[in-house]
Amino acid sequence: MALAEVTDDTFEAEVLKASGPVVVDLWAEWCGSCKQMMPAYEQLAQEFEGKAKLVKFNADENPMTPGQFGVRGLPTLLIFQDGKLLSMKTGAMTKAKLAEWITQTAPSVA
Repeated sequence: MALAEVTDDTFEAEVLKASGPVVVDLWAEWCGSCKQMMPAYEQLAQEFEGKAKLVKFNADENPMTPGQFGVRGLPTLLIFQDGKLLSMKTGAMTKAKLAEWITQTAPSVA
């Protein structure tokens, strides 16, 4: 299953109004670390299916949302639950570190 792409226009409905935890990967086409991390993120999206929603967000094409959350670098990952930002991390992570961060931040995922 391909990751859902969220935009400035769909962010509220897909992330803020979603039930359960939502992990947002802010990336850009020029970002090498973003591309390097994407396969691990896609694998986790499948592994966490039914427990958490993992989506990707192109920060270059949608500049409003990153600005609202003070995003200053890419990749940046955000975890939301019930419309609230629970945690934010900037920089690439291994699959294991990413999984650990998600399950620690949103224990219902574990």
